Amino acid sequence: MKSLLLFDIDGTLIDTEGAGLVSLEEGFFRSFPERSGSRFPALDLGGATDGSVVAFLFEHFEIEDHDRHRAHFFRNYEEALAEKLREFLSMKKGRVLPGIPELLARLAERHHDFVLALLTGNTEAGARIKLESFGLDSYFPFGAFGSDHHDRNQLGPIALERARKATGRSYPTTKALVIGDTGKDIACARACGAKVLAVATGTVSRETLAADSPDGLLDDLSDTAEAVELVESLLDL
Repeated sequence: MKSLLLFDIDGTLIDTEGAGLVSLEEGFFRSFPERSGSRFPALDLGGATDGSVVAFLFEHFEIEDHDRHRAHFFRNYEEALAEKLREFLSMKKGRVLPGIPELLARLAERHHDFVLALLTGNTEAGARIKLESFGLDSYFPFGAFGSDHHDRNQLGPIALERARKATGRSYPTTKALVIGDTGKDIACARACGAKVLAVATGTVSRETLAADSPDGLLDDLSDTAEAVELVESLLDL
């Protein structure tokens, strides 16, 4: 039986080195220029969904939260994100995290064993912009995104259903593995009954991740053989 591997993006696959945060601020003030004299609030983006971020911003700036405002904001944010990533990469800022190209290539070769997908707080368009910028988009034909639900804990079932529709087969939660870098990734996996592999490649320390009792924990994914062996062990392959 195939297993479903659900990858987070920021802090797990890539580090944009601040391009995402800059783009949120720029996209917001492009969308609502009447607020441009205001101070942009500090944001804790680790494991957050873009849906929850925009809800916080609208509440902070006292903007009515409805679909038209959200669509306007996300359109401007995603345009700013594409621009900022080009700018950052031209300055050699932003990177694919250690071992990711090798690991994804190895897992993709084993298409009889693994299906690769996304489980991320990014909007779908934002996720594609980020992955395309770093040459990783082709590995992930589908996923669950922050534009699907503001609550990350609701994304697991969405990802499982997308996998069923995309591949024509169902995946029991014992054959689903979330790979992420925050406690919110761990909680998300627990919420849908999936296994979870935590990696300390983001802003959360190994010790803090360990306290949330993930099924597997690595400092990073630089050792391809070690990472694949742990994935196999967690999924009983």
